[in-house]
Amino acid sequence: DVVQGTDVDMSEAGAAGLFDISSSKVIYAKNVHAKLNPASLTKILTALCALKYGNLDDIVTISYNASHITEYGAKLCGFEEGDQIKLKKLLYAFMVYSGNDAGIAIAEHISGSEEEFVKLMNKEMTGLGAAGSHFTNSHGLHNDNHYTTAYDLYLVFNKLVSDYPLFNDIIKQGSVKAKYKSADGTKKEMIFTSTVKYKLNTETAPEGVKVTGGKTGTTQMAGSNLILYSTGPDGNNYISVIMHASDVYSLYDQMNYLLGLEGKSKEE
Repeated sequence: DVVQGTDVDMSEAGAAGLFDISSSKVIYAKNVHAKLNPASLTKILTALCALKYGNLDDIVTISYNASHITEYGAKLCGFEEGDQIKLKKLLYAFMVYSGNDAGIAIAEHISGSEEEFVKLMNKEMTGLGAAGSHFTNSHGLHNDNHYTTAYDLYLVFNKLVSDYPLFNDIIKQGSVKAKYKSADGTKKEMIFTSTVKYKLNTETAPEGVKVTGGKTGTTQMAGSNLILYSTGPDGNNYISVIMHASDVYSLYDQMNYLLGLEGKSKEE
């Protein structure tokens, strides 16, 4: 069932996969079991744990820890210590904008500490049968001991899009508005824009393919990464993932190549 293509240079990607989840077929696979750093694709697992174990109506208080990430280049929503926000709104900001501070806040709220939350993440992976993964944080900033595979990410993403309608709504958004309060009760509001070019209309999917949304991940060490949920011209639902592309341009070229394979595996 695997179609290997040559139209686009896929040699640049560390790993790539296209999965037809409507008919349970692997359409394209390259290094899908290679252990790679997922950068912010980590956040889909954090979202799964939040949706499974969290109460979305809870009010999350941003800690010192969450509001003081010092790593150079780390993307932040910009929450301040003491800010109070509903878990549901925090999850939207976290997934759409990819703020690492929101990841720590979610982890601490659900498990008391990021260390405890990481145990939950790894336990969740074991439960999904994702054997090639080990996570050390909730956001994906680099750690040599933090790795997963394209196939394992597919398992997480498939669980999310299949079982959690709210997740599909989150990844659909081009931007989200979050209202919350500071420690002294002052009302605040921020708008967070998607990191996925298909949601910003700065990238166009192949004809007949409808992209619901997904998650990006970029660090110097992990390169450019993207996982997407889409519907092909055949009406089937697909998950596509690319890890460790050399840059954002080749990432979207390769992703469009994968999306272009949707619906092509059937007998013409």
